[in-house]
Amino acid sequence: MTRRPRRGTDDLAALEAALGYGFEDRALLGQALTHSSAAAARLDDNQRLEFLGDRVLSLVLAELLYRRFPREEEGALARRHASLARRDALAEVARRIELGRHLRLVGAEAEARGRDQPGALSDACEAVIAAIYLDGGLEPARRFITREWETLIAEHALPPRDAKTALQEWAQGRGEPVPVYTIVSREGPDHEPRFTVSASLKDGSTATATGASRRAAEQAAAAMLLERLGALL
Repeated sequence: MTRRPRRGTDDLAALEAALGYGFEDRALLGQALTHSSAAAARLDDNQRLEFLGDRVLSLVLAELLYRRFPREEEGALARRHASLARRDALAEVARRIELGRHLRLVGAEAEARGRDQPGALSDACEAVIAAIYLDGGLEPARRFITREWETLIAEHALPPRDAKTALQEWAQGRGEPVPVYTIVSREGPDHEPRFTVSASLKDGSTATATGASRRAAEQAAAAMLLERLGALL
């Protein structure tokens, strides 16, 4: 049985209300909100919880998609799953429940940049999922994920296409070699990297984009190039 959020005016009570779940052990929630920048302050950060939350989210999303789209093949379900579990989707959910204002950050730079950074938000969102799971079990975690991801699932009547695959098919369909991806730059600390990648075709068409991982940057560059070419995903 899901515990109701405690009444009160403190920040954790407000977050519990947004989550729709009241914690028996609020220390778990506190840890889930603690950014890795707090490691220097000898505070337990949320990285271990993030690891667990990623797996809980993956399992619940896989089951949701399996039941929601009974006629789709594995490849289509996998593309849906990848889209729903990506960093941007997690950050969108985090912003919806105003998770950023509850983050525990250390240092002026982290405080200035961290509250709306997709990486910090997505990590904290996964950590909160793990905290709910550890505190109350799979069912309350499942209810939270189902509620918050339902809108994202409903946005795509058809499974999303992989931008890199679509660009490769576009090029090969015109007898051209596969696209080439080049890392332009890598910036930021190890826990918040930013990759800038260019995607180019033999005919000279090119696009450059930035992402929180090399793969994300490649996908973004491929999508941008497809848009410029007038090709639809």
